[in-house]
Amino acid sequence: MNVDIIVVGGGHAGIEAAYICAKRGCSVLLITTHIDMIAQMSCNPAIGGIAKGNIVREIDALGGLMGKIIDRAGIHFKMLNKTKGMAVWGNRAQADKRHYRKLALQYLEQSKNLHILQGNVQQLCINHGKVHSVLLNSGQRIETRALILCMGTFLNGVAHIGLQSFPCGRLGEPPSLCLTESIIELGITSGRLKTGTSPRIDGRTVNFEKMQIQAGDEKPWPFSFSSEFIPENKTNCWITRTSKETHTIIRENLDKSPLYAGKIKGIGPRYCPSIEDKVVRFGDRGGHTLFLEPEGLETNEMYLNGLSTSLPFDVQLAMVHSIPGLEQATIMRPGYAIEYDFFKPIQLKPTLESKTVQSLFFAGQINGTSGYEEAGCQGLIAGINAAESIKEQDYLILSRESSYTGILIDDLITKGTEEPYRMFTSRAEHRLTLRQDTADERLMPLAFSKGLVTKEEYEKRQRIWDTKTTMKGKIGLIKVDPDSWNCKNSETPIKEKTLLKDLLKRPEIFLSHIESFLGEEISNESIRLGIEADIKYSGFIEKENDSIQRYRKMEAAILPPTIDYTLIPGLLNESKSKLEKIKPRSLGQAARIPGVTPADISVLMVYLLKNKHVSRGTVAI
Repeated sequence: MNVDIIVVGGGHAGIEAAYICAKRGCSVLLITTHIDMIAQMSCNPAIGGIAKGNIVREIDALGGLMGKIIDRAGIHFKMLNKTKGMAVWGNRAQADKRHYRKLALQYLEQSKNLHILQGNVQQLCINHGKVHSVLLNSGQRIETRALILCMGTFLNGVAHIGLQSFPCGRLGEPPSLCLTESIIELGITSGRLKTGTSPRIDGRTVNFEKMQIQAGDEKPWPFSFSSEFIPENKTNCWITRTSKETHTIIRENLDKSPLYAGKIKGIGPRYCPSIEDKVVRFGDRGGHTLFLEPEGLETNEMYLNGLSTSLPFDVQLAMVHSIPGLEQATIMRPGYAIEYDFFKPIQLKPTLESKTVQSLFFAGQINGTSGYEEAGCQGLIAGINAAESIKEQDYLILSRESSYTGILIDDLITKGTEEPYRMFTSRAEHRLTLRQDTADERLMPLAFSKGLVTKEEYEKRQRIWDTKTTMKGKIGLIKVDPDSWNCKNSETPIKEKTLLKDLLKRPEIFLSHIESFLGEEISNESIRLGIEADIKYSGFIEKENDSIQRYRKMEAAILPPTIDYTLIPGLLNESKSKLEKIKPRSLGQAARIPGVTPADISVLMVYLLKNKHVSRGTVAI
C-alpha cells in the first residue's frame, strides 16, 4: 500500500492536516490509535478564548475544520474581554465533546481521497534523507511521499496521580512507544514536557445554589465564516472559588504531589499551572476562581476548570468537598498530570518541515505547544505544505503581520520553547490588524488562490468586504450639522459640522449613534463591529502599517541556507552559534533570535550587500 501523505495522530492537529491534504487532492491515510477517539478533548471541552478564538477563525479562513465543528457542537458561547477593545476580544465555546468527536469523524469520512486506519506507528523509514515509509506494530509497512507527525501527548506518555505512575497517552489510552527513539536516530532532538487536567464532577451531586451562574451571550458569534446560522446556547456554566480550607488541604499534602516530590521531570505550562502550583506561588490569595463547565448535553460529567491537579484521589476528593457548592460532589474521573516527549521546534523550517529529513512534518503538542487551537493551526499549515511539496507548488509561510498562526510558528522555530507554548494577544506586535473579525480578509484570498476554499465561499465573503468598504466610505464623506446631531445626541454635543467618521472615533460613540444619518441600516452584526473597529482604531492602524512595511523589508532579505555564520567577522560568538543552529530564513527572523543583537544584524546586512545576496536598499533596519 502507498499514499501521497500519511498523517499520524487523530487529535486536533491530525484531523486538520488530513482534511486539508485531502482537500488539495492528495491521497491521504490518517493513522490513529483509536478511531472512536478522533478529535477527543482530553482537557476541558472548550474551543476559543482570548487569542485562541482568533486562531480558530484563521483556521476557518484557510479552509480548516475547527470553526465549522464547534459552531455545531457548541453548547455555551461567550465573547470574552467585551469590556475592552475589540482587538483583544476572544470568542469561546463550551462543546459537547461526544458530538464534537462525532462531527469531526463525519467530516473526515466524507472527504474524498482520505482513508482512516486504526494502528500504531513504531518506526519511520528514510531513504536518502527523505521519508519513504512507516512501519506499524502489526508489521505492516506503508509507503508515502510525505509524513506529518501529530501524536500529541502519546509519545512515551506517563500519567501521574499522587505518587502512582503508569504509561498512557491520555487516561484510558495506551502510549506510543518506540517512535521517539526511531525519530531520535534520525538526528532530531527531543525533550520532555508535562501537562495536566482537572477532576470531572458528577453534576447531579452539585449544589448550584452556592455558585454564580455564567450564562452564554444573547447573540453568540459563529466561529466559521461559512455558518449561516446563529449558534445556540443550550446550557449554563457556573463559577465558584477555592477556600482557605482547600489551600490548607493542598499544603498538608504537597509531599504526595508528584510535582513537588520530584517524580515529574518535565516542565509544565507556566500560564495554566496546577492548583498545587497556584497555592505555593500565590499563597497569600484568599481563593482562586473555578469554572464548573458541562462536558455535554447527554452526560452529567462536568469539568472543574482551574483545579488541574495530580494529587492522590483521596486528596482530590477532600479538595473538591472544601469548595462552595461541591461539599457533596462525586468525582467521576480524577485529575492527573502527564509527561510526554516533544521535539525541539527550532529544528523545523517555517513550513513545519524538518530541517533534517525531507518531507517529514511535525505539528501540534509534539512541537511544544498546548491547546487544541494551537495544535489545529499547526496541523493545517503542515498539511497545506505537505500537499504543496507533493504538487511541487509554492509553500505557504504565514508572516507575523498576517496572523496569530504565523506568530505561533515563528516563535516556535525562532525562539524554541522549554515549556508548553500558549498563544496570547500580547505576543502579537500588530494585534489591531489581527482582530478575529478580519481573519477572512487577511487569509481567505490566499486560501482561495491555493484552492482551499471554493469560489462560492470566496465570492460570498467578497460581497461582505465590499459592503464594509462602501459603508466606511460613506461614513468618511458625510458631515452632520450641530442642530441635527445635538437634538438626538444631547450627551455628546458638537459645535460645528463634523464628519461621521470623526464622531465614530470618539470612545463614547458607536455606529448606532450615527446610523440614522447614513440613510440605511446595517443589519449584519459582524460588519457593524468591523466598521466600528476599523474607524476607531484607524489612527493606530496607520502607525502599525508603517511598522509592517519595515517588517516586510526585513523579511524580504532572504538569508541563503548555505551561509557559514562562523566565518562572518564581526558577529558575536554567541550569535554565531545561535545563527548556525537555527539557520534563519530571513534577516527579520535572525533579528528575532534571542541573543542576536542589532549590531549583529548590521554585520549581516553588510555581509549580504557585499556578497550581492540582496540589492542595495532592499533592507531597512
